[in-house]
Amino acid sequence: MKKVNQQIIDSWNKTSDSDWYKAYRTNKAIDAIIKNPASAFHPMVFALLKKHLGKFKGKQIFVPSSGNNHAVFAFHLLGAKVTSSDISQRQLENAQVIAEKHGWEINFLLDNTMTLDFSDDSTYDLVYTSGGVFVWIDDLQSMFNNIYRVLKSGGIYVSHDIHPFTRPFADSDPANESSVIVKKPYDHTDLGIEKHWRAQDLLNAIIQSGLSIKHIEEMYPEFGTYWFESTGGRDRLSEDELKKLYDWKTNPLAALPAWLSVVSRKD
Repeated sequence: MKKVNQQIIDSWNKTSDSDWYKAYRTNKAIDAIIKNPASAFHPMVFALLKKHLGKFKGKQIFVPSSGNNHAVFAFHLLGAKVTSSDISQRQLENAQVIAEKHGWEINFLLDNTMTLDFSDDSTYDLVYTSGGVFVWIDDLQSMFNNIYRVLKSGGIYVSHDIHPFTRPFADSDPANESSVIVKKPYDHTDLGIEKHWRAQDLLNAIIQSGLSIKHIEEMYPEFGTYWFESTGGRDRLSEDELKKLYDWKTNPLAALPAWLSVVSRKD
């Protein structure tokens, strides 16, 4: 596992400084979050957060595997006390530059989401993960056990991730009306450095951690929320091609839910 973890660390340190990933850190991208913190979340996810967490102000929120840190910045702007952790030093350093530029007090920790070695027990009102975290986790049970550990009694865990149902298929080219291509069976979960967990793997591990599941939401991509747009697709496609991206008749993958969100509670 240590060898695999190092491969992930090296990959994300490199990716964080790549030209395409810098799009997440442009002034335009950050200014949009400053103007409207809710824009950092899928609309349904933000609704779930408000329903189950209530007010954000003053809450202790933890975002492990924080990635581009858009959710971290948004939680801070909404008044929460936020801790961001990631296995990639460069991801944290790049996020910290933005936080220091704007005078945002955010706690950054270099830590592994499967162990959370630097997080104390019963500390957080909310733990939030999003945007393709699970694919890098080779021990789901350890991850969810430690999320349970660091939550306060009554605290909630909200995950928002790529729906496992999409994993067997090759990505459609939205500019080309092509058929869906199956690249692997659904239950082939081990792809070496990546893990394509099934829905049952995720949900059973959450339950076994002691967390109680309160709500499950399967979401189709709303305009502006499809992964292809967030990685620069909007700049490469015409408006007509973007519309096709969200139409299952021209992009067959749009017939499947793109996202799976789960709200759990530490009772």
